[in-house]
Amino acid sequence: MTAFLAGAFLILHGLLHAGVWAAPQQPDRAAPFVPGHSWVLAAGHVSLAQTRAWALVIAWYTAVVYSLAGAGVLAGSAWWPTAAVVAAASGLALKAIWFDPWLGVGVLLDIGVVVAGACTWPPSLY
Repeated sequence: MTAFLAGAFLILHGLLHAGVWAAPQQPDRAAPFVPGHSWVLAAGHVSLAQTRAWALVIAWYTAVVYSLAGAGVLAGSAWWPTAAVVAAASGLALKAIWFDPWLGVGVLLDIGVVVAGACTWPPSLY
């Protein structure tokens, strides 16, 4: 049961990365955050289109690696913790470069994945 919950969490968290960053902008509604705006890249005078494209690339990469880590948990493979930590690091980089307070819960979840991977928690999965 623990493996199922951990695998499902990793897959769903990964899919949320893709969903949040690839969601279309509604012209008549204010978005909670703008995926095409990066404080780091804006300082480097990178165009909004390029900034959004890089955000999508990193978000999809994070989603795929998280999903692979979740599938690895469900399959009982030994490599899933490494994949989960790589995905979490990618997610943290994404949220740092495109920082918005709205993404705070995602930061906490990614930090939790890194800590769980480093501490081999829960032990029943190892």
